[in-house]
Amino acid sequence: MKRKLLATLLATTMVFTLAACGGGSDDKDSSNGDSDKNTASDDTGSGDDKEDTSKDDGGSSSGGGSLRLVNGKIEVDEQLKKLAKMYEEETGVKVEIESMGGGIDIQGTLKGYYQADNMPDIFVNGGATDFGNWEGMLEDMSGEKWASDTDAAYVDEKYGTIGFPYTVEAVGLAYNADLLKKAGIDPATLTGPDKIEEAFKTLDSKKDELGLDAVIGYCAEPTNLYWSTGNHVFANYLDGGLDRDDTTYIDMLNDGGKIDEERFTKFAELIGLFNQYSDPTLLVSGTYDQQILNFASGKYAFVTQGSWIGATMLTADKDAYEAAGSFKVGMIPYAFDDSVDTILTNSPSWWSVFSDGNAAEAKKFLQWCSEDKAQQVLVEEAGFISPFKSCKYVANDPFAETVVKWQEDGKTSAWHWLGQKEGLAQNYTGQVFADYAAGNMEAADFVKTIQQVTAQCYGN
Repeated sequence: MKRKLLATLLATTMVFTLAACGGGSDDKDSSNGDSDKNTASDDTGSGDDKEDTSKDDGGSSSGGGSLRLVNGKIEVDEQLKKLAKMYEEETGVKVEIESMGGGIDIQGTLKGYYQADNMPDIFVNGGATDFGNWEGMLEDMSGEKWASDTDAAYVDEKYGTIGFPYTVEAVGLAYNADLLKKAGIDPATLTGPDKIEEAFKTLDSKKDELGLDAVIGYCAEPTNLYWSTGNHVFANYLDGGLDRDDTTYIDMLNDGGKIDEERFTKFAELIGLFNQYSDPTLLVSGTYDQQILNFASGKYAFVTQGSWIGATMLTADKDAYEAAGSFKVGMIPYAFDDSVDTILTNSPSWWSVFSDGNAAEAKKFLQWCSEDKAQQVLVEEAGFISPFKSCKYVANDPFAETVVKWQEDGKTSAWHWLGQKEGLAQNYTGQVFADYAAGNMEAADFVKTIQQVTAQCYGN
């Protein structure tokens, strides 16, 4: 297997970039979540343009009483090193944390480690393409206790549970709970397209009273925000209302680019509402930063972004958010049909165990990371939303409470946009969302055009 992978590495010049929380041209790995939305520094999930200064000098793959972990979120390097120290004090096993960030190509670096026989015992993978780089070389952790305590593990049909989730992100229709309360709208009643439209009309009629620029902050700019429409918004058509293991619509898509016309027509009508009630100055030419700042400032009642924006509201947009009263937030499903009653949650990336490393000890460490002492640090200090049902801690993040509640109620679907064909959002569907937003087509035309471009993408 090693000779086979090495030959592949030497034969290809293509570099796959980790999409743990950072954008790139590979839609299949744009996870996640906040993944696709920022600059190259977002390979780590951080908005900071930091260099990789936190690397521990490690030798070859650890053995005996030591482990080495490659982390893709440099902004939590300090917290992970605290965990490592705690684990060493408790077990005697030293864990070296090697954090990468600042636009570093993590998968490319890992491939270099592999060629040099310098692989870590645990390392981060951001999606299907990343996991494909290590086919047959990762430990199946299906039998670990933590695997039955989460819905966010990465499970491969052939190789089993090969990804440990360390945090969860969510995609839903985010809202300003304080504004909805002032408008007399109970978000729990927004369970279908008619109810959502009624709420939008009410909010629109009270914009001046509520200080709103628009009902919803929706941006369909196609060049830099294709990932938002073509991945995250489109994901609700693929997965909204489905059981977590239901792959009906991603399977159809991957079968030559097929779209379920009846389901997508309902979805298109909801997107039409977004077009109608969005901020016209943002709709086709706005930026991600403008979209989040305006929501944090209380200028929109809803916004089409995921839970990752909570971190921005507490950091870059902190002053605006505090000036707006540090309002409570929540999420509702993209309920384009009355049966769509879930938000989408998943881990933006996962930790995997290299089979030829110190695999037994690595699995013990990951099990410990899923338990109480480590979860307290990861949630309360690193700010992660825990993927584990047994966790009793809630992060200091505006969206943590609502995401945890949806998880506890069992009302989450997985997301499968990572499995769509590379380039679909960037080169095809993102532009169609923009054309629809610009008023260049009606809902029926939007449906027909999406059908055409997905078939074209998969036919190429």
